[in-house]
Amino acid sequence: MKKMIISLTVAAGVMGLGACSNDNADSSEVIVESKAGNITKEELYQSMKEKYGEQALQELLYQKVLAENYEVTDKEVEEKVAELKEELGENFELVLQQNQLKDEEELKEVLKDQLLMEKAALKDVKVSEEEVKKRYEEYKPEIKASHILVEDEKTAQEVKKKLDEGAKFEDLAKEYSQDPGSAAQGGDLGFFGPGKMVPEFEEAAYALEVNKISEPVKSQHGFHIIKVTEKKEKESYEKMKDELEYELKLAQLDSNKIQEVLKRELDAANVKIKDKDLKGAAEFPEAEAQTQPQ
Repeated sequence: MKKMIISLTVAAGVMGLGACSNDNADSSEVIVESKAGNITKEELYQSMKEKYGEQALQELLYQKVLAENYEVTDKEVEEKVAELKEELGENFELVLQQNQLKDEEELKEVLKDQLLMEKAALKDVKVSEEEVKKRYEEYKPEIKASHILVEDEKTAQEVKKKLDEGAKFEDLAKEYSQDPGSAAQGGDLGFFGPGKMVPEFEEAAYALEVNKISEPVKSQHGFHIIKVTEKKEKESYEKMKDELEYELKLAQLDSNKIQEVLKRELDAANVKIKDKDLKGAAEFPEAEAQTQPQ
């Protein structure tokens, strides 16, 4: 998501200035004065066009064309924001800052553009009922766990012995754990699902009963002692099938497929770029190169 957010916000700023220049008949209007010389709207527009023009114009075209053909509701955007807040937790505001988004409202505008693109890309993607059922059978609900990470097996066995003797997991995590992200929280890792942790950790965690503590588990990071504190219940197939179908469709998308879809949408909109310097905005060289025979 981060990469797309950055590109969209840059595009909005660049082409917003370009639009101001074009809307004002006097493009020689001075916007900066200095002893070294003045800078006009036209000079700024030309400079930004050279640096970002084709990319920015292409993304503005996506926004305009896709908004004409697809609808994204406020509710859908709000749901995406809620998902991000749950996923990022305390880091939500930090991620906004890193992506140069001033507030949640600006994030919503970016997410709306992404959802438009997603709807266009998923329009012709199909999955079968059998695929959805298979995905449901393989699905594992999220679990919540804590861990104590140490460098060597000797220390791990020492910590495990203290736990067996009644020491509190949270206290030992703060004292021993080498994972700075969770040690201060008593080892708490929050909820996670399949594929989020290294395989050895995931296998051991999912095998544990709630509030049971594992033997030391070796991974590339060191030795973990794991405690599962909560397991979510697996919902019924009827409740989950729409979400699972959506995930399966998303999994079929790649950058080449998305470019093909966007090219189709722009072609159907009969886009004509009048500025010869920006003709490349309607071209997709990377996608075309990937479809050429080897």
